[in-house]
Amino acid sequence: MQKKFKGSVAFLTCILFIIPLWGQKSGNPVFKGWYADPEGVVFENKYWVFPTYSAPYNEQVFMDAFSSPDLINWTKHSHIIDTISIKWAKCAMWAPAIVKKGKQYFLFFSANDIQNDHSVGGIGVAVAQKPEGPYKDYLGKPLLDKFHNGAQPIDQFIFRDVDGQHYMIYGGWRHCNIVRLSNDFKSILPYKDGTTFREITPDGYVEGPFMFCKNGRYYFMWSEGGWTGPDYRVAYAIADSPFGPFKRIGTVLQQDPKVATGAGHHSVINVPGTDKWYIVYHRRPLGETDGNARVTCIDKLEFDEKGFIKPVVITFDGVEARPLKWSKDR
Repeated sequence: MQKKFKGSVAFLTCILFIIPLWGQKSGNPVFKGWYADPEGVVFENKYWVFPTYSAPYNEQVFMDAFSSPDLINWTKHSHIIDTISIKWAKCAMWAPAIVKKGKQYFLFFSANDIQNDHSVGGIGVAVAQKPEGPYKDYLGKPLLDKFHNGAQPIDQFIFRDVDGQHYMIYGGWRHCNIVRLSNDFKSILPYKDGTTFREITPDGYVEGPFMFCKNGRYYFMWSEGGWTGPDYRVAYAIADSPFGPFKRIGTVLQQDPKVATGAGHHSVINVPGTDKWYIVYHRRPLGETDGNARVTCIDKLEFDEKGFIKPVVITFDGVEARPLKWSKDR
């Protein structure tokens, strides 16, 4: 009887937690402010979004983060990292990518928008004990500060393969590389054939790579077009390996002149224990002409019966509430 009673209390508690959220939607944008290049992830039973602060280069000297238990109510965590804590970074802090390893959180970022191999900057790593930081410089210098295969060292994404190996997929200037990370994230390791930087650039690639694995297949996504223009969009490919080859299948995300323009540079969240997926991305509100007027939004990401990604419908409503405490039961 005692076990049944405890179970009933837990059930009622769950119901009382859920009822106020029924029918609610996140709305788009999901939080206030100019933010772009969002990295969405689940940590500590919460949804997290780590975006770029969208402003002129010389004002991009910090990053904020946002957390939510249900995709509806968001908490802002201000200045989780800045150029005070990263001495070599001066401006243009872009496209955070985050991964938890052990009890630590590693935040990868690019800074200074370097244009050649003689400039200071590139892709760095910071570390913290909590998702909201504060983050401290992990290496005291960039992890990667040179061009390889024509790829500007920006827009890094950290992909953990099924065997536990972490890879960094990155690149601007229409080139994308995949590199092996050391177990401690302090260096880049060569492959067995002696090469270090493998290019996996698909047709149309410009920037913003993202990868996930579903049903044993590797989905590679990227942004195309100009980031300030109407042709900015997200495309994808599927392969049997994180190294490809990746042949462009089609466009996943693009602007809708009735909703917003410049939709692109995204990430993907899979609700743990479910086959529910969301795409987190930035777009430009109607009527805005400033290139930095970008906001973070969330919409559904869906697949057809063959596993292909359906074109995303961008909305003003966003997505329904989905508390993580009951995500496995719905």
